[in-house]
Amino acid sequence: MVAQCRTSDKLLKEVAAVYEWLDAVVRREQTRAGQCRACGRCCALEQFGHRLFVTTPELVYLASKLGVSKLKAMTAGVCPYNQARICGVYDYRFAGCRIFCCSTETEFQSTLSETALKKLKSICTEFELPYSYTELGDALNNFELT
Repeated sequence: MVAQCRTSDKLLKEVAAVYEWLDAVVRREQTRAGQCRACGRCCALEQFGHRLFVTTPELVYLASKLGVSKLKAMTAGVCPYNQARICGVYDYRFAGCRIFCCSTETEFQSTLSETALKKLKSICTEFELPYSYTELGDALNNFELT
């Protein structure tokens, strides 16, 4: 994935607003959203049978918060930010990470995912970013910010 844009404060604020909205919905709907047990199983994507997809604005956001040079490749089917079952980028984690929980209601998760994707896609439109919805490993392994 190649995101050709300049990271603006406004773009970062809009992605942060989507993340804040997601976190608020998950907190408010805790019964339906499930409770994370911090087991790290979902971060072992291949082993867990979980596929995590990310969008262009999410990658731009993570790269701006960490610095492009600190983005890690995903080589072993495990999220490279999982550090002994603790998320090393928790504050900047992707929408899918905020939504998914081992014990969530799948209908709730699907509805929330679709709404979040619409919001992220509108950010692409507003900032003239190419929209991409890419599996995490491919996205991290091929990301460039120019």
